[in-house]
Amino acid sequence: CEALIVVDILRRAGIKVIMASIMGRRDVKSSRDILVHADCLAENVDYDNAKMIVLPGGRTGTKNLANSDIVKHYCIEYANNKRIAAICAAPTILDDLGLLNGKKATVHPDFKNKIKNAVVLNKSVVTEGNIITAQGLGSTFDFAFEILRSMDIEEKACNIKASICYNN
Repeated sequence: CEALIVVDILRRAGIKVIMASIMGRRDVKSSRDILVHADCLAENVDYDNAKMIVLPGGRTGTKNLANSDIVKHYCIEYANNKRIAAICAAPTILDDLGLLNGKKATVHPDFKNKIKNAVVLNKSVVTEGNIITAQGLGSTFDFAFEILRSMDIEEKACNIKASICYNN
């Protein structure tokens, strides 16, 4: 859900979103056995033109992402001049890569003890510089809207909030 809700909200805002699989196949199952058909394989993404990487997290998903050389490489590259967003357990990947050193962040409470280098806040969503982190499924809409805010398209975010009956 963390992935699909974010994709839905960003696409409603007119953002081109590419769901890329790191699993070597386009059909992947979520932790709750929901079949998702990715747009492409991660190795086929044009990262030069992408403006942000979003890591959807989840326990198993985070383990898979953390083991992906593509994910690690582009997170490090994007930390210098683009945006990164991570939700649920996925902020631990950014911490392990040294990208949260001394920064404020949040993470799912079950993974708070795995963050060693950041100042972990008990907040739904935290933005520090070009990195957005969020706690989990309950934070997903706020996370998606914060991504839109970071792209300076808050007017579209307000329209989407109204159209989906979002009340924060």
